[in-house]
Amino acid sequence: MFTEENLKKVEEIKKRYPTSQAALLPVLWIAQEQFGWISEDVMRYVAELLGLPYSHVYGVVTFYTMYNKKPVGKYHIQVCTNVSCMLRGAYENLEYLEKKLGIKVGQTTPDMKFTLTEVECLGSCGTAPVVQVNDDYYEDMSKEKLEKLIEQLSRDRK
Repeated sequence: MFTEENLKKVEEIKKRYPTSQAALLPVLWIAQEQFGWISEDVMRYVAELLGLPYSHVYGVVTFYTMYNKKPVGKYHIQVCTNVSCMLRGAYENLEYLEKKLGIKVGQTTPDMKFTLTEVECLGSCGTAPVVQVNDDYYEDMSKEKLEKLIEQLSRDRK
């Protein structure tokens, strides 16, 4: 169940959109912020709350990479591997992070500190290669910059 505060937010969102279907994306964002990820139970809850078929909510959640379908670590590292980033070293960065963190893409470190994900375009092609950590973008990334970033995050400092 949403907190009372989040239920109020949902009601405000519903007032701004012509249909419940149109309100789905921001309501799912609220759900992810509260629960940390979008489980099947959360999808069913949101579907019921908005009066939508579960299949529609499921389709939206599984289509967009911005929704976590399983728990993620404290730092969700998302590496863009679309064309611009790929041409400027995204796969080398991804391999470096796998080695540095000791996990593969889609995995989380045993201490639940880092999750590594490969994503499609983050929309920052002019500053490729790009890495997103939680809601923050890190542009023109190199192995050296990633090394410093991981060290800072390991000490819980951005």
